[in-house]
Amino acid sequence: MPGLRAGACINCFSARPFPKYQVLKAVKPRRESVIVCIHQVVSFRTAVSHASALIQLRGDTWFLQLLPGDGQNLVTEDVTVVEGDVATISCRVKNSDDSVIQLLNPNRQTIYFRDFRPLKDSRFQLVNFSNSELRVSLTNVSISDEGRYFCQLYTDPPQEIYTTITVLVPPRNLVIDIQKEIAVEGEEIELNCTAMASRPATTIRWFKGNKELTGKSEVEQWSDMYTVTSQLLLKVGREDDGVPVICLVDHPAVKDLQTQRYLEVMYKPQVRVSQNYPVQGLTREGEPLELTCAAFGKPQPTDMRWLRVDDEMPQHVVVSGSNLLISNLNKTDNGTYRCEASNAVGKSHADYMLFVYDTTATTEPAVHGFTQLPNSAEELDYGDLSDSRAGEEGAIRSVDHAVVGGVVAVVVFAMLCLLIILGRYFARHKGTYFTHEAKGADDAADADTAIINAEGGQNNSEEKKEYFI
Repeated sequence: MPGLRAGACINCFSARPFPKYQVLKAVKPRRESVIVCIHQVVSFRTAVSHASALIQLRGDTWFLQLLPGDGQNLVTEDVTVVEGDVATISCRVKNSDDSVIQLLNPNRQTIYFRDFRPLKDSRFQLVNFSNSELRVSLTNVSISDEGRYFCQLYTDPPQEIYTTITVLVPPRNLVIDIQKEIAVEGEEIELNCTAMASRPATTIRWFKGNKELTGKSEVEQWSDMYTVTSQLLLKVGREDDGVPVICLVDHPAVKDLQTQRYLEVMYKPQVRVSQNYPVQGLTREGEPLELTCAAFGKPQPTDMRWLRVDDEMPQHVVVSGSNLLISNLNKTDNGTYRCEASNAVGKSHADYMLFVYDTTATTEPAVHGFTQLPNSAEELDYGDLSDSRAGEEGAIRSVDHAVVGGVVAVVVFAMLCLLIILGRYFARHKGTYFTHEAKGADDAADADTAIINAEGGQNNSEEKKEYFI
């Protein structure tokens, strides 16, 4: 059969048993073809009426494997085992006719022949033996045990199949190395996680707290082992202080293998001013005011001081550590009071805007406490920012109300002035007006008599003039 390729099958039929069989193999100069001629297939016990020949090319050699069609079938499965564990090899026979089963190692040495162990290796132990199965365990598996193990069935022709043992090796060491043990907020640090001597190569995953991060991995192979190193670049902030960075390994030989390191981050102080007295209400003249400054940072702030922005601190103000006390408020105390704190990383501050009200004031003031915004986005503290915005919005609302009130007062005053002017104008021009001819007409019986009796009479009419206002 010229042109037969690897993996092809030849079906051979035999009508009667023959005393022997012969297999001829010839390989032509071209490796792509092979001629296999199967003359006879004979069994010592029964004739095999239908058989197959499986032809495979392995390297430079062609292999022929004869498989009975309707007779006994030999089956097994590949085995994957973790180094040091137990591997179980099973050779099973379907439609068994009590033929002999044996197991061979990769060096073709017989491990078990039926239930007898010729190989002097106590790590191999018989688990089960019957006409249909030979099951053997191998304890304390090592890399040297990896390979193909052959199951043979003594039929005519003999059957042979192999099972492959694959040995998994978990990482022997998992280490995180940090470039800087102590970092400053805003810095970018480098972390490296190394998983040594594993098989196959591991997959490394990074987590900061519960958040997964992305690293860059490199794989090195030494013999049959793999060493994987993953690099992570991380920009740290004050919120990362005390947070664990976890290196987690994904490998078929091990579960939940991880190691972690806690970040240590130094940052500038966070400053907050609180009003102790009065607890609520207005800061009125004559009453006391007590403020407290709290600062937190890493390292803890050691230098803390009070000052008045754009003005000198009043002499009657008492500063004791983080506390500021004004025992008797007056309006000259109005202004912005600042608490500054510093540590080895830097300096921060928080402001308090003071407005002193009259003793009769009843309107609630805007929020006095005002935390100064940081000098840069990296110094931003979200808790302080919320207080700052609240104070800022309260101050803006107070200014808006004052402006609106002033405008309304001016408009009302202008309208009152206008009403007064108009009233006086109309009052001056109200009454009855008379002509010169009407003088002396009070006693006249009628209009004609009034004209005749008027001052000057008709004789002087040409000399009279009338004026109308």
